[in-house]
Amino acid sequence: MQPPLRQLLLALLCLLLALRPEPALSAEAGDNRIATLAATAEAFNAVAERVRPAVVYIHVRKITEATGRDGNASENFLNDPALQRFFGESAGANGRDREHRNTSYGHGSGFIINDRGAILTNAHVIDHAAEITVRLGDRREFKGEVIGLDRKSDVALIKIAATDLPVVPLGDSSALKVGEWALAIGSPFEMVQTVTAGIISATGRSSVGISEYEDFIQTDAAINPGNSGGPLVDILGRAVGINTAYLTQTGGYMGVGFAIPINMARTIADRLQQDGRMTRAWLGVGLQDPPPDRQPVAEGGAAIVSRIDAGSPAARTDLQQGDVIVTINAITIAGAADLRNRIALSPPGSAVTLGYLRDGRQHFTTVELGEK
Repeated sequence: MQPPLRQLLLALLCLLLALRPEPALSAEAGDNRIATLAATAEAFNAVAERVRPAVVYIHVRKITEATGRDGNASENFLNDPALQRFFGESAGANGRDREHRNTSYGHGSGFIINDRGAILTNAHVIDHAAEITVRLGDRREFKGEVIGLDRKSDVALIKIAATDLPVVPLGDSSALKVGEWALAIGSPFEMVQTVTAGIISATGRSSVGISEYEDFIQTDAAINPGNSGGPLVDILGRAVGINTAYLTQTGGYMGVGFAIPINMARTIADRLQQDGRMTRAWLGVGLQDPPPDRQPVAEGGAAIVSRIDAGSPAARTDLQQGDVIVTINAITIAGAADLRNRIALSPPGSAVTLGYLRDGRQHFTTVELGEK
Protein backbone atom coordinates (compact mmCIF):
# COMPACT_ATOMS: atom_id res chain seq x y z
CA MET A 1 0.00 0.00 0.00
CA GLN A 2 1.33 3.43 -0.93
CA PRO A 3 1.73 5.84 2.01
CA PRO A 4 -0.65 8.78 2.00
CA LEU A 5 0.46 11.84 0.04
CA ARG A 6 0.57 13.93 3.23
CA GLN A 7 3.13 11.60 4.80
CA LEU A 8 5.28 11.73 1.67
CA LEU A 9 5.22 15.51 1.64
CA LEU A 10 6.10 15.64 5.35
CA ALA A 11 9.05 13.28 4.84
CA LEU A 12 10.27 15.37 1.90
CA LEU A 13 10.03 18.57 3.95
CA CYS A 14 12.06 17.01 6.78
CA LEU A 15 14.74 15.91 4.31
CA LEU A 16 14.96 19.39 2.79
CA LEU A 17 15.26 20.97 6.23
CA ALA A 18 18.03 18.53 7.18
CA LEU A 19 20.00 19.26 4.01
CA ARG A 20 19.66 23.03 4.00
CA PRO A 21 22.90 24.92 4.65
CA GLU A 22 23.45 26.47 8.06
CA PRO A 23 22.89 30.23 8.03
CA ALA A 24 26.08 32.22 8.04
CA LEU A 25 27.19 33.44 11.43
CA SER A 26 26.25 37.06 11.85
CA ALA A 27 29.05 39.56 12.24
CA GLU A 28 27.83 40.40 15.75
CA ALA A 29 27.72 36.75 16.84
CA GLY A 30 31.19 36.18 15.37
CA ASP A 31 32.56 39.18 17.23
CA ASN A 32 31.04 37.90 20.48
CA ARG A 33 32.72 34.52 20.07
CA ILE A 34 36.06 36.13 19.29
CA ALA A 35 35.67 38.36 22.34
CA THR A 36 35.03 35.29 24.51
CA LEU A 37 38.16 33.58 23.20
CA ALA A 38 40.19 36.75 23.73
CA ALA A 39 38.92 37.02 27.32
CA THR A 40 39.95 33.40 27.98
CA ALA A 41 43.41 34.06 26.58
CA GLU A 42 43.74 37.18 28.71
CA ALA A 43 42.72 35.19 31.80
CA PHE A 44 45.38 32.55 31.10
CA ASN A 45 47.97 35.26 30.54
CA ALA A 46 47.03 37.02 33.78
CA VAL A 47 47.37 33.78 35.76
CA ALA A 48 50.72 32.96 34.15
CA GLU A 49 52.12 36.44 34.80
CA ARG A 50 50.97 36.29 38.42
CA VAL A 51 52.25 32.79 39.22
CA ARG A 52 55.40 32.23 37.14
CA PRO A 53 57.69 34.50 39.22
CA ALA A 54 57.12 32.19 42.20
CA VAL A 55 57.75 28.93 40.30
CA VAL A 56 61.34 27.70 40.54
CA TYR A 57 63.63 25.35 38.64
CA ILE A 58 65.41 22.79 40.84
CA HIS A 59 68.69 21.13 39.84
CA VAL A 60 69.93 18.29 42.04
CA ARG A 61 73.24 16.47 42.35
CA LYS A 62 72.84 13.09 44.01
CA ILE A 63 75.51 10.81 45.46
CA THR A 64 74.44 7.36 46.55
CA GLU A 65 76.21 4.14 47.43
CA ALA A 66 76.65 1.56 44.67
CA THR A 67 75.18 -1.89 45.25
CA GLY A 68 77.58 -4.01 43.24
CA ARG A 69 77.26 -5.18 39.64
CA ASP A 70 73.76 -3.80 39.27
CA GLY A 71 74.80 -0.30 40.35
CA ASN A 72 72.82 2.20 42.35
CA ALA A 73 69.70 0.81 44.05
CA SER A 74 67.89 4.15 43.95
CA GLU A 75 68.83 4.63 40.31
CA ASN A 76 67.63 1.15 39.39
CA PHE A 77 64.40 1.78 41.28
CA LEU A 78 63.59 4.97 39.37
CA ASN A 79 64.61 3.37 36.07
CA ASP A 80 62.23 0.47 36.60
CA PRO A 81 59.99 0.29 33.48
CA ALA A 82 56.91 0.08 35.69
CA LEU A 83 57.79 3.46 37.23
CA GLN A 84 59.03 5.14 34.06
CA ARG A 85 55.42 5.45 32.96
CA PHE A 86 55.01 7.86 35.90
CA PHE A 87 58.33 9.62 36.57
CA GLY A 88 60.51 11.38 34.03
CA GLU A 89 63.23 13.02 36.14
CA SER A 90 65.43 9.96 36.65
CA ALA A 91 68.93 10.52 35.38
CA GLY A 92 71.40 7.67 35.02
CA ALA A 93 74.70 7.62 36.85
CA ASN A 94 77.09 10.12 35.32
CA GLY A 95 80.13 8.85 37.15
CA ARG A 96 81.52 6.88 40.07
CA ASP A 97 84.15 8.02 42.56
CA ARG A 98 86.92 5.97 44.10
CA GLU A 99 84.64 4.70 46.84
CA HIS A 100 82.23 3.27 44.23
CA ARG A 101 79.59 5.87 44.89
CA ASN A 102 77.30 6.92 42.08
CA THR A 103 76.87 10.55 41.09
CA SER A 104 73.73 11.43 39.18
CA TYR A 105 71.86 14.59 38.31
CA GLY A 106 68.16 15.34 38.20
CA HIS A 107 65.87 18.28 37.78
CA GLY A 108 62.34 19.30 38.61
CA SER A 109 60.22 22.20 39.71
CA GLY A 110 58.89 23.78 42.87
CA PHE A 111 56.95 26.81 44.02
CA ILE A 112 57.45 29.37 46.77
CA ILE A 113 54.77 29.31 49.47
CA ASN A 114 56.01 32.12 51.73
CA ASP A 115 58.17 35.19 51.17
CA ARG A 116 60.91 33.81 53.44
CA GLY A 117 61.97 31.13 50.98
CA ALA A 118 59.88 28.02 51.80
CA ILE A 119 59.37 25.93 48.65
CA LEU A 120 57.07 22.97 48.03
CA THR A 121 58.21 20.24 45.64
CA ASN A 122 58.13 16.46 45.26
CA ALA A 123 60.17 14.17 47.51
CA HIS A 124 61.40 12.20 44.48
CA VAL A 125 62.87 15.40 43.00
CA ILE A 126 65.24 16.08 45.92
CA ASP A 127 65.58 12.63 47.53
CA HIS A 128 69.23 11.63 48.19
CA ALA A 129 70.37 15.13 47.21
CA ALA A 130 73.97 16.05 47.94
CA GLU A 131 73.45 19.51 46.49
CA ILE A 132 70.32 21.42 45.51
CA THR A 133 70.39 24.50 43.30
CA VAL A 134 67.23 26.59 43.04
CA ARG A 135 66.82 29.06 40.19
CA LEU A 136 64.14 31.71 40.53
CA GLY A 137 62.08 33.22 37.75
CA ASP A 138 64.39 36.26 37.73
CA ARG A 139 67.34 33.86 37.15
CA ARG A 140 68.88 34.32 40.61
CA GLU A 141 70.27 31.07 42.02
CA PHE A 142 70.38 29.85 45.61
CA LYS A 143 71.45 26.72 47.44
CA GLY A 144 68.46 24.74 48.64
CA GLU A 145 68.21 23.29 52.15
CA VAL A 146 65.96 20.31 52.85
CA ILE A 147 63.56 21.05 55.69
CA GLY A 148 61.94 17.64 55.41
CA LEU A 149 60.53 15.13 52.96
CA ASP A 150 57.83 12.50 53.10
CA ARG A 151 58.37 9.63 50.66
CA LYS A 152 55.00 8.05 51.49
CA SER A 153 53.13 10.99 49.97
CA ASP A 154 55.96 12.30 47.72
CA VAL A 155 55.88 15.77 49.32
CA ALA A 156 59.02 17.73 50.25
CA LEU A 157 59.71 21.13 51.77
CA ILE A 158 62.95 22.96 51.02
CA LYS A 159 64.20 26.46 51.83
CA ILE A 160 66.45 29.10 50.31
CA ALA A 161 68.15 32.00 52.08
CA ALA A 162 66.13 34.84 50.59
CA THR A 163 63.32 37.18 51.65
CA ASP A 164 60.64 39.34 50.05
CA LEU A 165 59.98 36.64 47.48
CA PRO A 166 56.93 36.24 45.22
CA VAL A 167 54.49 33.61 46.48
CA VAL A 168 51.96 31.25 44.94
CA PRO A 169 48.78 31.53 47.05
CA LEU A 170 47.32 28.20 48.16
CA GLY A 171 43.76 27.30 47.22
CA ASP A 172 41.30 24.70 48.48
CA SER A 173 41.61 21.41 46.60
CA SER A 174 38.44 20.04 48.24
CA ALA A 175 36.42 22.62 46.30
CA LEU A 176 37.66 21.49 42.88
CA LYS A 177 35.09 20.47 40.30
CA VAL A 178 35.63 18.18 37.35
CA GLY A 179 35.74 20.19 34.14
CA GLU A 180 37.12 23.45 35.53
CA TRP A 181 40.25 24.99 34.05
CA ALA A 182 43.69 24.12 35.40
CA LEU A 183 47.20 25.31 34.48
CA ALA A 184 50.42 23.37 35.11
CA ILE A 185 53.59 25.45 35.46
CA GLY A 186 57.12 24.08 35.65
CA SER A 187 60.26 23.08 33.79
CA PRO A 188 59.52 20.15 31.46
CA PHE A 189 62.72 18.94 29.77
CA GLU A 190 64.47 21.85 31.58
CA MET A 191 62.43 24.40 29.62
CA VAL A 192 61.77 26.67 32.59
CA GLN A 193 58.62 28.70 33.16
CA THR A 194 56.50 26.55 30.82
CA VAL A 195 52.73 26.91 31.14
CA THR A 196 50.23 24.31 29.90
CA ALA A 197 46.44 24.41 30.20
CA GLY A 198 43.74 21.80 30.56
CA ILE A 199 40.92 20.84 32.87
CA ILE A 200 40.44 18.92 36.09
CA SER A 201 39.73 15.45 34.71
CA ALA A 202 38.98 13.72 38.03
CA THR A 203 39.60 13.98 41.75
CA GLY A 204 40.22 11.43 44.49
CA ARG A 205 42.30 9.08 42.34
CA SER A 206 43.79 6.33 44.51
CA SER A 207 45.36 2.92 43.89
CA VAL A 208 47.38 4.47 41.07
CA GLY A 209 50.62 2.93 42.35
CA ILE A 210 52.70 6.10 42.66
CA SER A 211 52.90 6.57 46.44
CA GLU A 212 51.63 4.96 49.61
CA TYR A 213 49.11 7.69 50.39
CA GLU A 214 47.19 8.71 47.27
CA ASP A 215 44.33 11.12 46.68
CA PHE A 216 45.38 12.49 43.30
CA ILE A 217 43.89 15.19 41.15
CA GLN A 218 43.87 14.03 37.54
CA THR A 219 44.37 16.63 34.81
CA ASP A 220 44.91 16.76 31.07
CA ALA A 221 47.12 19.86 31.35
CA ALA A 222 50.37 18.61 29.82
CA ILE A 223 52.81 17.25 32.43
CA ASN A 224 56.21 15.98 31.28
CA PRO A 225 59.61 15.11 32.80
CA GLY A 226 60.69 18.13 34.85
CA ASN A 227 57.17 19.30 35.71
CA SER A 228 57.28 17.32 38.96
CA GLY A 229 57.06 19.60 41.98
CA GLY A 230 55.53 22.53 40.13
CA PRO A 231 52.08 23.91 40.91
CA LEU A 232 48.76 23.01 39.37
CA VAL A 233 46.78 26.25 39.64
CA ASP A 234 43.16 27.22 39.12
CA ILE A 235 41.91 30.06 36.94
CA LEU A 236 42.46 32.49 39.84
CA GLY A 237 46.13 31.58 40.14
CA ARG A 238 45.84 29.60 43.37
CA ALA A 239 47.83 26.39 43.77
CA VAL A 240 45.42 23.46 44.06
CA GLY A 241 48.01 20.70 43.67
CA ILE A 242 51.65 19.67 43.22
CA ASN A 243 52.26 18.17 39.77
CA THR A 244 53.75 14.76 40.46
CA ALA A 245 53.56 12.25 37.64
CA TYR A 246 52.01 11.31 34.34
CA LEU A 247 50.79 8.04 32.89
CA THR A 248 52.42 7.10 29.60
CA GLN A 249 52.99 4.13 27.35
CA THR A 250 55.37 6.02 25.07
CA GLY A 251 57.55 7.99 27.50
CA GLY A 252 55.81 11.26 26.69
CA TYR A 253 52.62 13.11 27.53
CA MET A 254 49.39 11.19 26.84
CA GLY A 255 46.81 13.38 28.56
CA VAL A 256 46.78 11.74 31.99
CA GLY A 257 48.66 13.66 34.68
CA PHE A 258 48.44 13.51 38.47
CA ALA A 259 48.84 16.17 41.16
CA ILE A 260 48.89 15.88 44.95
CA PRO A 261 45.97 17.90 46.40
CA ILE A 262 47.22 21.08 48.04
CA ASN A 263 45.16 20.43 51.18
CA MET A 264 47.12 17.23 51.77
CA ALA A 265 50.42 18.90 50.84
CA ARG A 266 49.75 21.85 53.16
CA THR A 267 49.19 19.58 56.17
CA ILE A 268 52.35 17.61 55.41
CA ALA A 269 54.40 20.77 54.84
CA ASP A 270 53.26 22.18 58.20
CA ARG A 271 54.43 19.04 60.02
CA LEU A 272 57.70 18.95 58.11
CA GLN A 273 58.27 22.59 59.09
CA GLN A 274 57.43 21.88 62.71
CA ASP A 275 59.11 18.49 63.25
CA GLY A 276 61.38 17.95 60.25
CA ARG A 277 59.47 14.74 59.55
CA MET A 278 55.93 13.64 58.81
CA THR A 279 54.04 12.14 61.75
CA ARG A 280 50.87 10.18 61.00
CA ALA A 281 48.04 9.04 63.20
CA TRP A 282 47.23 5.35 63.65
CA LEU A 283 43.82 3.72 64.06
CA GLY A 284 44.86 0.09 63.70
CA VAL A 285 42.33 -1.37 61.28
CA GLY A 286 42.37 -2.96 57.88
CA LEU A 287 40.05 -1.21 55.43
CA GLN A 288 38.55 -2.14 52.09
CA ASP A 289 35.92 -0.71 49.78
CA PRO A 290 32.56 -2.50 49.94
CA PRO A 291 31.45 -4.60 46.96
CA PRO A 292 28.58 -3.18 44.88
CA ASP A 293 25.99 -5.26 46.74
CA ARG A 294 27.07 -3.82 50.10
CA GLN A 295 26.93 -0.09 49.42
CA PRO A 296 25.65 1.89 52.43
CA VAL A 297 22.17 3.35 52.56
CA ALA A 298 23.53 6.89 52.96
CA GLU A 299 24.96 8.78 50.01
CA GLY A 300 28.74 8.80 49.60
CA GLY A 301 31.33 6.09 50.07
CA ALA A 302 32.18 3.64 52.80
CA ALA A 303 34.97 1.47 54.17
CA ILE A 304 34.56 -2.05 55.53
CA VAL A 305 36.61 -2.95 58.61
CA SER A 306 38.41 -6.10 57.48
CA ARG A 307 40.79 -6.38 60.44
CA ILE A 308 41.34 -4.88 63.89
CA ASP A 309 44.92 -4.97 65.16
CA ALA A 310 45.47 -6.22 68.71
CA GLY A 311 46.56 -3.46 71.09
CA SER A 312 45.58 -0.73 68.60
CA PRO A 313 43.41 2.33 69.33
CA ALA A 314 40.61 0.67 67.35
CA ALA A 315 40.76 -2.38 69.63
CA ARG A 316 39.71 -0.13 72.53
CA THR A 317 36.50 0.92 70.76
CA ASP A 318 33.21 -0.75 69.86
CA LEU A 319 34.35 -1.39 66.28
CA GLN A 320 34.09 -4.95 65.00
CA GLN A 321 35.27 -6.72 61.89
CA GLY A 322 32.63 -6.26 59.19
CA ASP A 323 31.44 -2.83 60.36
CA VAL A 324 30.95 -0.33 57.55
CA ILE A 325 32.43 3.08 58.37
CA VAL A 326 30.64 5.93 56.57
CA THR A 327 31.70 9.13 58.38
CA ILE A 328 34.59 10.64 60.29
CA ASN A 329 33.84 13.67 62.46
CA ALA A 330 30.45 13.92 60.70
CA ILE A 331 32.13 14.12 57.26
CA THR A 332 30.97 11.52 54.74
CA ILE A 333 33.95 9.58 53.40
CA ALA A 334 34.53 8.75 49.73
CA GLY A 335 35.88 5.26 50.38
CA ALA A 336 38.59 3.25 52.12
CA ALA A 337 41.47 5.31 50.68
CA ASP A 338 39.80 8.56 51.72
CA LEU A 339 39.30 7.37 55.30
CA ARG A 340 42.88 6.09 55.44
CA ASN A 341 44.20 9.47 54.30
CA ARG A 342 42.02 11.40 56.73
CA ILE A 343 43.18 9.24 59.63
CA ALA A 344 46.83 9.52 58.62
CA LEU A 345 46.67 13.31 58.31
CA SER A 346 45.04 13.72 61.72
CA PRO A 347 47.41 14.73 64.53
CA PRO A 348 48.54 11.74 66.60
CA GLY A 349 46.79 11.83 69.95
CA SER A 350 43.72 13.58 68.58
CA ALA A 351 40.22 12.13 69.00
CA VAL A 352 37.96 11.36 66.05
CA THR A 353 34.36 10.19 65.94
CA LEU A 354 33.55 7.43 63.45
CA GLY A 355 30.05 6.73 62.19
CA TYR A 356 29.49 3.14 61.08
CA LEU A 357 26.74 0.75 60.05
CA ARG A 358 26.12 -2.64 61.63
CA ASP A 359 23.09 -4.77 60.87
CA GLY A 360 21.51 -1.85 59.08
CA ARG A 361 21.73 0.48 62.08
CA GLN A 362 24.07 3.44 62.47
CA HIS A 363 26.41 3.69 65.45
CA PHE A 364 29.12 6.09 66.57
CA THR A 365 32.36 5.61 68.44
CA THR A 366 35.10 8.02 69.47
CA VAL A 367 38.73 6.94 69.43
CA GLU A 368 41.98 8.59 70.44
CA LEU A 369 44.45 7.99 67.62
CA GLY A 370 47.95 6.71 68.18
CA GLU A 371 51.08 7.49 66.16
CA LYS A 372 51.95 5.29 63.17
